[in-house]
Amino acid sequence: MSRYKDKINKKAVALKYDNDQVAPIIVASGMGHMAEKIVELAADNNVPVYEDTSLATILSRLELGAEVPEELYKAIVDIYVYFLKFSPSNSPSTSETGTDQG
Repeated sequence: MSRYKDKINKKAVALKYDNDQVAPIIVASGMGHMAEKIVELAADNNVPVYEDTSLATILSRLELGAEVPEELYKAIVDIYVYFLKFSPSNSPSTSETGTDQG
C-alpha cells in the first residue's frame, strides 16, 4: 500500500471521560489529514495516544458527543489500564511519554 493511501485511510478518535459520566464520550473523530491533526494535537498537549485501527474504525462511525457503547467498555478499560501502568509518573524514567505508536 502506498504511503499516500496509508495517510488517507488513517483514522483517529479522541475520547473524554469525567467521573460524573457513565461512559467516555467521543470528542473528536476524523480520517486522513484530520486524523493526523488529532494525533498531533494530542501529542502537543501530552495526551497519551494508543493505536488500535479496529477500535478507531468502530468508534469513528459514532457521532461526536456519543457515549462509547457498552460492548466496547472492555477495550477502553484495557487502554486506560495500559496508560496507568506506563504513565511517566509511575515510571522511574521521566523521559517516557506513555504513548503507543505501534
